[in-house]
Amino acid sequence: MEKSALITGATAGIGAELAHVMAAQGYGLALVARNEQRLVDLARVLQKQFNVPIKVLPCDLADPPTPRKIFDQLERESFPISAVVNNAGFGVYGKFSETDLAQEMQMLQVNMGAVVQLTKFFLKPMLERRHGRILNVASTASFQPGPWLSLYSASKAFVYSFSCALAFELKESGVTVTTLCPGGTRTEFQDRAGMKHKGGLFGPMSAREVAEIGYRAMERGRPVVIAGWKNWLMIQVSRHCPTMLTARVAAKLNRNR
Repeated sequence: MEKSALITGATAGIGAELAHVMAAQGYGLALVARNEQRLVDLARVLQKQFNVPIKVLPCDLADPPTPRKIFDQLERESFPISAVVNNAGFGVYGKFSETDLAQEMQMLQVNMGAVVQLTKFFLKPMLERRHGRILNVASTASFQPGPWLSLYSASKAFVYSFSCALAFELKESGVTVTTLCPGGTRTEFQDRAGMKHKGGLFGPMSAREVAEIGYRAMERGRPVVIAGWKNWLMIQVSRHCPTMLTARVAAKLNRNR
């Protein structure tokens, strides 16, 4: 198998669109998500449309042993991974003093812990082959504090910082790391987080558009891509503003209305 990708959070939003985009480019896919039926349905559609090998891996990345189990299973089944897409993630909305700690700890495991684990496990075989691509999905929330989404924003800041550092470490190795930073996107994120509005300063982008931007950047080995020129411009401005000012703006954008 020449090209094969592991995609987490594959049943909806950006993850599902990345599965379509990559299958169309001839990638075999290992799809990870919690909902087995949705995974099976997606795999059936992709196999019929693109005739690529697909493995369905229903599991919960909030469980810390899960990433190792994924790696071991694909090793046993001789399904080498040439691209890892760490897309799975969710948010918990509300004042930190009032939100549920258990749910937040699960979020931190999915948004950060699983990203580190899967990257660690699959990176070594890539380095041995001197070829591989890693696409980590962060957010425009990576660039400023996010009141009412405080831990989510912090977790995405971690993904951004970790991925940029790793991209530097892997120069000349044959393995690239790309950080995709979407802004507001039409996905299930807001509903799962408990937000009443769909967010975004400029209105949400489509998940397909974001997926295509991320895929192109990954294939070119770009270290960072911010989805959409308006989001890019917003981030450039925010980088020159005091932290508490950007937090105030984020608070207005995040507040349920």
